[in-house]
Amino acid sequence: MKNLLFPALIVLLAACGPGAATQENDKDEIYSGTQESDAKTDETGSSKGGSAVQKITDFIPKGYSLLDSASGSLNFDKYPDMLLVLKKNDEEKTSDVIDNPEKRPLLILTGNADKSYSLASRNDNSVLCVNCGGMMGEPYQSLTIKDGYFSVEHYGGSAWRWTRIITYKYDKWENDWFLHKDGTESYHTSDPDKVETTLRTSKDFGKIPFGQFDIYKEQ
Repeated sequence: MKNLLFPALIVLLAACGPGAATQENDKDEIYSGTQESDAKTDETGSSKGGSAVQKITDFIPKGYSLLDSASGSLNFDKYPDMLLVLKKNDEEKTSDVIDNPEKRPLLILTGNADKSYSLASRNDNSVLCVNCGGMMGEPYQSLTIKDGYFSVEHYGGSAWRWTRIITYKYDKWENDWFLHKDGTESYHTSDPDKVETTLRTSKDFGKIPFGQFDIYKEQ
């Protein structure tokens, strides 16, 4: 099953059921598995990992709550940075994968000397909607930060199962993050050892700033 990178396939997978694919990552640039995160959150935005949420609540708009967060080095300075994935309240009731996928903002916050954060960039089209995983529903899995790279991982499907990992890389000369790799794996449950892999890089899609990437559109 090919071309899973594109939104048309996500619609086709809407008839599929629960499952997850296992991805053999490009070692240093596509990350999955262990999340380097300082706070997992519940639907109210309360932290299970410390006081970090108390410092970032000002970045969460009214009507939204914190779905997930991760902390690490995003721009190579000495101050810890953060990623926030937000979700619209009651998105389970209002999101429609075809006509109205409720967008989930992904925020890049850079750390300051006084332990506060500054909003460096935002993208509303980097994290798939709550029901974009087909019959399985929720496709979002994790955030990972590592040395100026960060990745967003999804999985979904049923008979056909897929994993998609979007990776961005920091450019210190432009002081911005750019799409680095877009990788997908899929397999059919009747033959789980036969895995199809698609990996696109900047050689394929050019230079796309973080704020302009759209996971719902063909790049």
